[in-house]
Order: sequence, then structure tokens, then C-alpha cells
Amino acid sequence: MDYTQFLAMKQEIWLLIAFIFVFLLDTFMPKKDQDKVGVICCLLFGLLTLRGFCPTVLGDQLAFGGMYETSTVIVNIKNILNIGVLIVMIQGLRWSAQDMVKIRRGEFYELLLATLFGMYLMISARHFLLFVIGLETASLPLAAMVAFDKHRYESHEAAVKYVLTAVFSSAVFMMGLSYVYGLTGSLYFSNIATALTAQGSSWLLIVALAFVIAGIGFKLSLVPFHLWTADVYQGAPTPVTSYLSVISKGAAAFAFLVILWQVFGSVYSQAWEWMMYALIILTITVGNLFAIRQRNMKRFLAFSSISQAGYIMLGIEAMNPMGLSALMFYILVYIFSNLAAFGVIGAIENATGKVYMQDYNGLYKTNPRLAFTMMLAMFSLAGIPPFAGFFSKFFIFTGAINQGSIAIYVLVLIALINTIISLYYYLLVVKAMFISDEESTVAKFNSSMSERVAMWICVAGILCLGIVSCVYNHLLAIAA
Repeated sequence: MDYTQFLAMKQEIWLLIAFIFVFLLDTFMPKKDQDKVGVICCLLFGLLTLRGFCPTVLGDQLAFGGMYETSTVIVNIKNILNIGVLIVMIQGLRWSAQDMVKIRRGEFYELLLATLFGMYLMISARHFLLFVIGLETASLPLAAMVAFDKHRYESHEAAVKYVLTAVFSSAVFMMGLSYVYGLTGSLYFSNIATALTAQGSSWLLIVALAFVIAGIGFKLSLVPFHLWTADVYQGAPTPVTSYLSVISKGAAAFAFLVILWQVFGSVYSQAWEWMMYALIILTITVGNLFAIRQRNMKRFLAFSSISQAGYIMLGIEAMNPMGLSALMFYILVYIFSNLAAFGVIGAIENATGKVYMQDYNGLYKTNPRLAFTMMLAMFSLAGIPPFAGFFSKFFIFTGAINQGSIAIYVLVLIALINTIISLYYYLLVVKAMFISDEESTVAKFNSSMSERVAMWICVAGILCLGIVSCVYNHLLAIAA
């Protein structure tokens, strides 16, 4: 075996080194210095994130007989996920310092890095065996993270629901893979694509694709595979909820794109185009309609994230370089916007324990900075110009329209109509904070330095990505 192949896995190797370092630090650091574990982990991962932007990959590189691939696009996708993970780590510093959590704070960061390693493998996999290994590596530690607050019944309930959903979705996905293997005789992405090009579409292939899409649809919370989402988001600790809503969803979207484009791209119009149309329309519409009814802020953002997953799928449906670049830009903007909202929710929950929308009435009078941050996050998620969310939606719609079919124009029109619906429920939060006449139930308080730093990063991302065009131009260039 040629061990130099491991050099293609630079990002995975550096992540494993960081994981081992955090594990040793958590195991052997004296108890009186344990409170420094989180800060050291954030600094270490910050350096790893910065290193990711140094150009180390020139062209495509294959390893392990073609099972693993890295390229400039893949490196940038992993860098986008790293940015989100770093923000989640910083947001979690105050939560992990609480009395009931601090004894296990090292485990939180170790599980976080372990799930990210699995997501790396999912994105780089070019063989379904390696993809499934990455999928399970990303899913199983997440169940432990959801149950991290072991003294809360809701956390236990959320963990059980997540485990059962993860097991069921993996079984569905594996069933689809068995049909694909029976049709093509291979689990290599390239070999399957070649065989499907020669064979064309068939009923068995459509059934196989339905199982594969359903299996990954659970991870992305696509309707009708979304029923676990709100309960898990509500019961999990807020830093874990923010990680699930952004990083896990983003990694699954990128992996989904690779599978549909590279493996099943040749049977796009015959097999899975209409499936994706139905899923996108259902996901955006149901997510929006159910978000209107929510009063718990974590459940509210759960259905918001379901709707956002539908918009993300438009980038996959585009089947062109502009769709890929729009997808990358959309997830980058979504990271800043959603984590800004969860940053405010986490700060208020840590200080007061309040998580309901009516608790935000009059928030501007007592905590204007938090209200301003939440307002920017809501405006960006709703796609109001000139914030970054407007441009992310504009680019994803443009990438989809460039496909050129009549059906895609109808799909984009339905998505635009749903954007108007989403404006209503996002502005409900802004109305409660700035316009409501009720007295605020959240007294004035000072959020921690880590919470403020995370929110500053998110606000800067929301504002700058709406102004600095070179970011999208860079993503478009590497996608092309």
C-alpha cells in the first residue's frame, strides 16, 4: 500500500490531530485549568480554519483506488463548514461553562470534531462504502450531542427520536444502494454513472433513487422526512441545535449534490428531476406554513430551516456551475444568518431561560444590541435587500433558471411566492422586538464575551457578504 495517498487527506489529517490534541488536553489537564479547554479548542480550530484558506490543492487528487477525491471546490466546501463550526464552538463557550455541563465540556468539542470528520468523508467520498462510513461517523456522535443535557427530559426524548430517525434513514439509504449495486455491479460513483449512461432509466432505478433520496432527505429535513426536526431542535441544547440546523444540513446538501450530479446525472430528466420538483415545492411550502404557527423560537427556526432546505435544493436542481456556486454561497450566508439568530436565542436562554416568541416583546427597550442582531438575522433569512440573504436567494434562483426548462421557471415562481410567505413570519419576530407595546419580560443583561464575539462575526458576515461581490465571484470561478 502506498501510504503517501494519505497526504491527499490534508484537511482530515489536521482535523484528526486537533481531535487527538483536545482529547489529551481534556484527559490530562489539571482540574483547576479545565475551564480553559473550550478556549484552547476554539483557538486551535480557528488556526485550522485559517489554514484551510491557504492554497494546498492544485487540481483534482484521487486516493485509495478512486474512493476518495479532493479538489479546489471540495477544499472550499470544507472551509465553509469550518467557519460555521468555529462560530458554534465560540457560541458554546458560555453554555459549556455551566455547572451541569462543564465536567463534560471536553466531550462536547470532541464529539463536534468527530462529526465534522464524518462530514469531510461524505463530501470527498467517490465510493458508497466510504460515503456510508462518513455518514455514520457524522450521525452517531450527533445523537450523543443531542442527549448532552442529560438532566432534562426533553434532551433524552430528542436523542431517542434522533437515533431512531438516523437508524431508519440509514436503512432506507442502504436499501437504495443495494438496488443500485444490483443494477450496475459497482459502488464506485464513476462506474455507476458509466453503467447508467449505457442502460438508461428503468423502474428499478427509479425505486432505487427514491430510497436514496429518502435516506438523505431525512438528514436534510426535506418534507415528508422532516417530522423529527422540530422536536429534536427543541429538546437539544441550543449550541447543538444550531450545529444541526447549519453544519449538518450544509454537509448533507453538498454530499447530496455530489451523489445526484456525479452518480445519477445521466438519468436526470428520466428519473429524479420530477422527484426533486415535488420535494422542493413540499419542503418550502410546508416549512413556511408550519413556521407561522410556532411560538417556541427553536421550533420556529426548525421549520424555517426546513423551508431553507428547499431553497438549497434549487442549487442542486440547476445542474450547472452557477448552481454549484450559488449553493456554496447560499450555505455560507445561511451559516452567518442562522447562527446569528441562534446566538441571540442562546444568550437569552443562558441568562433567563426564556425561549418563547412572546418573551421577545419589547426586547429592543432592554437589550437593543441583541434585538438589532436578531433583526439582521431575520432580514437576511427572509431575503430582504441589501443583506446577504437577498443575494443568496437571487443567485440560487438565477442558477436554477439558467437550466432553461419551462418546469424550472414554474418551480422558481412557486419558490418566489413562498418567499413572500416567509417574510410574514420572520417579521413577526421583528414586530415583537420593536413594535410590541407589551413590557419586555427579558430584563437587561450583559451577554458573555464569547457570545458577543460570535454575534459580531455573524453580523459582519451578513453585512459584508451583501456588499463584497468578490466572494461569490471566487466561488463561481472555482465551480466553473
